[in-house]
Amino acid sequence: MGDDLGMATRVASIDIGTNSTRLLVAEVDGLGLTTLERLMRITRLGQGVDETRGLDPAAVDRTVTVLREYRDVIDRFGVDATHIRVAATSASRDAANRDEFFDAVESTVGVRPELLSGEEEARLSFLGATSDLAPEQGPFLVFDLGGGSTEFVLGTTGPDGEIIGSRSTDVGCVRLTERFLQSDPPPPEDLTAAISYTESWLDDVMISIPQHADAKTVVGLAGTVSTVAAVEIGLATYDRDQIHHFVLTKAAVEDVFRTLATEKRADRIHNPGLEEARADVIVGGCCALVAIFRRFALDEVLVSEADILDGLARSIPVA
Repeated sequence: MGDDLGMATRVASIDIGTNSTRLLVAEVDGLGLTTLERLMRITRLGQGVDETRGLDPAAVDRTVTVLREYRDVIDRFGVDATHIRVAATSASRDAANRDEFFDAVESTVGVRPELLSGEEEARLSFLGATSDLAPEQGPFLVFDLGGGSTEFVLGTTGPDGEIIGSRSTDVGCVRLTERFLQSDPPPPEDLTAAISYTESWLDDVMISIPQHADAKTVVGLAGTVSTVAAVEIGLATYDRDQIHHFVLTKAAVEDVFRTLATEKRADRIHNPGLEEARADVIVGGCCALVAIFRRFALDEVLVSEADILDGLARSIPVA
């Protein structure tokens, strides 16, 4: 019924990431997707995972508490359990005890999480990010800069659209922070180490996706990208309409990076556009973003607030 123009089906998607846990409730029909509710909570599920290869009990508790809230929201909108998709990404891929966590999620939400591979994560991010872009703006190179991993995918859209190549990397704002940036503020040599680590992964991306230079539009997703855009704009409060499809230039990224990386956390939190809960990992995210701009010789990136959540929602069978 969801494919008929006059019929809409309510769906819900949940993205359980390394740094944040997010919810999208939407209606889908033959015309596309209409957002009913979109929520984000920083839960830091991936706290310590890079070192211990296990999910911390406190991080699990934080995440499950948020999922309990999300379940209430889903119920309020009357979404059927068959129209809910829950995805787990980098932190869960790395964790040896993920099955125990998945048990807790299933008992809370009523749906067991799907452990996405890096390639599937990239495909869904591409689907969400390009859904409201014109095919002639492609080919698109989409990167999803997360807490524990960053996915890159090159593809086209439209009737003959295809995924040309994809690559998942072990680069993310939480992972870089925990590995390299333990001082407040971090010294230049630690920032350089984080950027160099990222660039080594980007070399693999360029080899894996040799056609990356064919991209007509580069699209950046997720919290670090949106936050840097918000800081550049100077948004006192979050405004999706101002961030979505904002053009982020290399000069702006370098400027925000210099500002945030040289401030102590206590000062950093006063930058308009920076959520306090993200203040301790944003410099790590900036290191990754700066490296992407430099290594791919980008002048600008189109910021998208449509991402893997939208891709998940659009992929739910509703017929």
